[in-house]
Amino acid sequence: MTFFDVKNLTVKFGGLTAVDNVSFGINEGEVFTIIGPNGAGKTTLFNLISRLYTPSAGQIIFRDEDVTRLSAQQIAGRGIARTFQNIELFESASTLQNLLVGRHRHSTTRAWQDILRTKKVREEEVAHRRAAEEVMDVLRLQRYRDTTIGNLPYGVRKVIEVARALCVGPTLLLLDEPSSGLNVDETNAMAEWILEINRRLRVTVLMVEHDMSLVSRVSDRVLALNYGKMMALGTAAEVQGHPDVIAAYLGA
Repeated sequence: MTFFDVKNLTVKFGGLTAVDNVSFGINEGEVFTIIGPNGAGKTTLFNLISRLYTPSAGQIIFRDEDVTRLSAQQIAGRGIARTFQNIELFESASTLQNLLVGRHRHSTTRAWQDILRTKKVREEEVAHRRAAEEVMDVLRLQRYRDTTIGNLPYGVRKVIEVARALCVGPTLLLLDEPSSGLNVDETNAMAEWILEINRRLRVTVLMVEHDMSLVSRVSDRVLALNYGKMMALGTAAEVQGHPDVIAAYLGA
C-alpha cells in the first residue's frame, strides 16, 4: 500500500510558480523533513498538502486514495493533521479546551442531541476528554491543563499546538517550523517530543524545518527545495553535503 505520495505537484500564483513539479514519497513510520532557504516554497507545499491551497497540477495520494481535491476538513478526516509556524491557539481558552477543539472531527452527535445533552453526547465528551488527557500525559502538559493559553510562555504554547494536532488522531502529522521562536533548550525538548510522537504513538511525521541540528537529529530522510524545485533527497548528511544545497544556502 502507498502510504503518502506527492506526484508532480505544481502551484502557480499569477506568473509565479511557487512549487514546480515536486515529487516524493513517505514511508509509514518515517520522519521526513523538507528544508530550503527562505522563499523555497516549503510552507506553500505544506499548504497544498493540507488543502489550504489548490494545486495547478499534480496529485497527492494518501493510503492509496487520491486526496488532491478534498477539502481541508476532509483531509483531517482522513487522518492528516498539521501545526502552523505561527501559533494558532485560542488565547483566552485553557490548554484542555484547546485540545478538545482537535477532537471535533470525532464528534458524531447531532445538534438536537447536543441541546438535550443526551447520553450519547455525555459519553462522547468523556471519550474526548480521555483522549486529550492521554495526549497531555505523553507531552507532559498536565500541569498546564487548566491554564489560559495567554498566560503561558511561547515554548509551552508550541508544544500545546502539537498536542492539539495530535488530538485529531492523525496517522500523518505535518509540523510547520516546530522550532521557530524556540531557544536551544526548547528546541532540544521539541526534538524529544517529535521522536516520542513518532516512536511511541507510531505517527508518521512530515516536517518543514530550518534548524539543521534538529533536522539531523530526528529525520530519516530530507528533501531540499529551492525556488519551488527539488534540489536533493536523501539522509540529512547526504542532503547537507549536496553541492546544490550548499550553494543555495551560502550563495556560492
